[in-house]
Order: sequence, then structure tokens, then C-alpha cells
Amino acid sequence: MNGKTCLVTGATRGIGLATARALALRGATVLLHGRDSQLGEEVTAALVRETGNTALRFVRADFMHLDEVRELAAQLSRLPRIDVLINNAGLMEGARRARRCTAEGYDATFAVNHLAPFLLTNLLLATLRRSAARVVVVASEAHRRARLDFADLMNARVSFLRAYERSKLANLLFVRVLARRLAGSGVTVNAAHPGLVASELFRSSPAPLRFVLATVVRPFMRSNARGAGTSVYLATSPEVEGETGGYFIDCHRVTPSAAARCDEAAARLWEESVRLTGLTPE
Repeated sequence: MNGKTCLVTGATRGIGLATARALALRGATVLLHGRDSQLGEEVTAALVRETGNTALRFVRADFMHLDEVRELAAQLSRLPRIDVLINNAGLMEGARRARRCTAEGYDATFAVNHLAPFLLTNLLLATLRRSAARVVVVASEAHRRARLDFADLMNARVSFLRAYERSKLANLLFVRVLARRLAGSGVTVNAAHPGLVASELFRSSPAPLRFVLATVVRPFMRSNARGAGTSVYLATSPEVEGETGGYFIDCHRVTPSAAARCDEAAARLWEESVRLTGLTPE
């Protein structure tokens, strides 16, 4: 990956940090995204010391604010190239009573997990095309339990787990449409399932769930490094050169749910996402 520039969102902890580490060890220039400036700078400096790769930089944006996503995209669009974009940043909210909304009034889970990467990726398309980039979206097998409800995209009537499942379905529908829109451009778009990882994704979950995960389930959970494996594979491997529109588990392409293959839902979600983010249609 020498000479390649990679952007990893949500890279200051968990799977994102493990992904950034793997790319740094392969010689890439890595842009580590996060929302906490102090933590981001500390993590980046530590990773430089650990890997010996000095071509690492922290970039900040809070995905709870779409204006900050726009500012980040404007900053990164000035780069000569972005060879890899890994949309890894994710959120799982706590119990329903703790439901949060973003600065725009959108459900936090839907906004951070879908709208923010949708907007960021679209705003960077010129740079990604110029670089014949690989775009990787971190999805989840949780999508198989979901159906989108366009009358309740902001998840006002569902639990925090259902909201998360819907956002992961949205990730796969996004990949489906974007891959088709970019066909022939040299840009590839694929989704990855990291597995059940002992990351900090569940830190805002209700206490009973955190207890079960920390005791009963923990021995069966993957490390962050293993969870990052498929994302790194899609970002670097010559085996998937030119492959696009796929969903991968443990570095193998698999078929997602029927809901994730619904072209009507995918097209409608794209239209709604354009409207909600204020994106100017191409």
C-alpha cells in the first residue's frame, strides 16, 4: 500500500483503529477520522510510534452534525487522491428512552450509520473517481432481521436494536445503488461484516445486555484485529480487484438478505437520503 492514501472513519478505537493499524503497517498514508480531537491526536501519535509509519494524520468531524461532514469532505477534496475509503464509523444507541437526535433533528443511529457516510462518500466522488478508489462500507449480519419503514425512517417507534438493524440494511442498500452508479468508473464499492467483535460499539447499550456480552458471550467474540480483517482485505487484496457491489464475510462474498437486494427500496432510500442530507443530485 505504499503511495496509497486511505481514509478510515471511526478510527480512534475498536475496529476502526485496528483497520488503520493494519493499513499503516502496509505502508499506506492513513487518515484517521474521529470526533474527539484530543483522543484522535493521541491515538495517531501512538500509532506512528507503534508502526514507524509517519504518514498518518488525524481528521476530525462529528457525524452527529452533517455540516461537519461537509466541512470534512471539503477539506479532503483538496487531496490529490484517496485510494481507499472505509466507512467504518458506527453507533448503537442505548435503550429507547435514551434515544438521541442529531443537530438536524434526525435519529442518531440512522444519521451516523447511514446518512453521514452517504453524504461523505458522495461529496468525495470526484476524488474517488480520480483515484479509481475502493470504497468499503462496514455493514452487519444484523441487517437480516430488518425491513425499512419509510414512514418511520427516524426510528421513533422501534427499539434501539431494531434501529441499528435498519441502519445496517441501509448500508447494504447504499452499496447496491452506489456500485451501479459507479460502474465503469474504476471505483469499486463493497460491504463487509466484521463479526461479533469485542469493540466499544455496545458501550451505550442497556446494562443487562452489556453484562451478558461481557460474561456469557465475550469468550466467543472476535478481537478488533480479526473484525477488521475483511475490511482490510477489501481495501488491499488483488483478489477483489474490480469486484463491486458485493457483501463479504470472512473475506468471502455472500448473498445478503432479500430486503438488501430490493431495488425499489434501494432507489427510494437513495432519494430520501439525498433529500435529508441536502445533497445536490448528480
